[in-house]
Amino acid sequence: MTDYAVRSARSGDILGIHRLLEPLVDQRILLGKDLAVLYGAVQEFVVAEADGELIGCGALHVMWEDLGEIRTLLVRDDWLHHGIGRGIVEQLEQNARALGLSRLFCLTFETDFFIRRGFAPIGEQVVDADVYSQLLRSGDAGVEEFLDLAHVKPNTLGNTRMLKRLN
Repeated sequence: MTDYAVRSARSGDILGIHRLLEPLVDQRILLGKDLAVLYGAVQEFVVAEADGELIGCGALHVMWEDLGEIRTLLVRDDWLHHGIGRGIVEQLEQNARALGLSRLFCLTFETDFFIRRGFAPIGEQVVDADVYSQLLRSGDAGVEEFLDLAHVKPNTLGNTRMLKRLN
């Protein structure tokens, strides 16, 4: 394996991100995202690349004043267990701190990976009632998953809701 770099995504990376996503969507590990959604969120993404090829990606979505979500985190199969995921998460955490966020949420099957990064499983209510009512209005699927709304449960079966407090 050669060295890799993690950098902010550019619009030219979106088709590559979409190609990385397709196998995981087919396996029902991640929800599919339309190209228009990915292009609209390009500023949220970082990518890992080696030798000019995308080998992983992840996104940071701001949910509230102090709260963000790590989403669409994936690493190409042939690059698993080489620190790529850790590098992506570290960059997303750095981005979160730069934005003034103090908590990060994720919804994942990969609990051991996120526990090693300082995340812990969470219960039902992690925001106060006023914030909860404001978040209900967002219309964002990730926010609805964070809120653990009943209508998103079929999409989240087997996933664990996790949270990390940033230093």
